[in-house]
Formats: sequence, structure tokens, C-alpha cells
Amino acid sequence: MRGMTKKSTKAPAKKPAAAKAPKRGAAEATAGRGGKVAKTQLVEQVAEKSGLTKKQAAQGVDAAMDTIVEALRQGQSVGLPGLGTLSVRDTAARTGVRPGTSERIQIPAGKKVAFKVAQTLKGELKQRSPDYHVLLAD
Repeated sequence: MRGMTKKSTKAPAKKPAAAKAPKRGAAEATAGRGGKVAKTQLVEQVAEKSGLTKKQAAQGVDAAMDTIVEALRQGQSVGLPGLGTLSVRDTAARTGVRPGTSERIQIPAGKKVAFKVAQTLKGELKQRSPDYHVLLAD
């Protein structure tokens, strides 16, 4: 039994964990891009600008969003000063085409949420970007 080797019962050595890239701040993450500000980034910015904790800022953002959604569900419009107005609009019934089969289908009337940009914000975007009309497309 000399030629037989004993199998090792040791676990293989663990590799050190790869270093994670540092988290970018909310403003830094979207600076200079036409990117989307996620809820977590919004909460970070609210916390930073208001002096609240992130938990308190998250509760405030959640409460504001819930209030806006509830008002829209009740058919009310919501004015956001300096930003614009959210409102619910009726959509007419129309004929559509089913993708893939090209079958004509009847799309029933319904409702949609519309956003009208405030004139002040429109003016600011117009001054900053030659392609502002693309940003404001409905």
C-alpha cells in the first residue's frame, strides 16, 4: 500500500474577496448624463439637503409618492411647483395592431397620467440644451 496517496481532507484555501468599487453619490452618479435618478439616489439627496437621516428621508419620499398616487387615483391633478403638473386624462377607444400577427384589435377607452412641464423649468432647459425639445417630448 505504499504507492497509494492519502487524499487531503483540507478545504481549499479561500481567495480574498475582490474589492468593491466605492459607491458613488446620487449627484455624482447622474452628473453629466441624461440618466435616471433612482429612488435610493433621491432619498440620499433629500437626506443630504435636509439634514435628515436616510430613513427619515425615505419615509418622507414614500409619503409624498403615496399622496401623489392617491390624488391621481381620485382624478385630481397634482401641482409640483417649479416642476410641472401631473393629471389624469381620458384616452379614446382606438384600433390597434397586435405585434407579430398584424391582427387588428380594438383598444378600449381608458385613462393615462399626463405631465405638463412648468414654464420656468422649460425655460431653464431651453437655455442649457439646444435639444431641449427632445427632453420635453410627451
